[in-house]
Amino acid sequence: MNYYEKIVALRKIREQFKIMNKLTSQEEEAMLIVWRSGGGFIKDFLEWYPTPQPPYTTLASVIKNLERKGFVQSTRYGNVYEYYPLITETQYKSRFMSGFVKDYFSNSYKELVGFFAQEEKISPQELKEILQIIENRTNNEK
Repeated sequence: MNYYEKIVALRKIREQFKIMNKLTSQEEEAMLIVWRSGGGFIKDFLEWYPTPQPPYTTLASVIKNLERKGFVQSTRYGNVYEYYPLITETQYKSRFMSGFVKDYFSNSYKELVGFFAQEEKISPQELKEILQIIENRTNNEK
């Protein structure tokens, strides 16, 4: 990829990130494989799937949808395409979680943690570990 193509790709990322659609479970599964593999061809992605693997054409359709949504980009080599991620897994998680907390917890992470504590999905030890992470981050910023 030359310099010009990288700039165009970065602009596309920024624009798509603003209007990023939530992924379906099938798309998320495929995207996880694209992230873990670092990119590649459909046949490469199939090797990352546990058995039973999806049919080649099904995975190809899912990957094309990811490209249409701006999550991956392709380079054509004859009749085959090589795909690589346009956003990182961390960027997606951040965007997804922000929307999730906004939509379901009034944009309050306190409400999110409270919900999981009330539902007994998070232990007191895990809460202590979360506080430690926050304290360490705060101390590192000083």
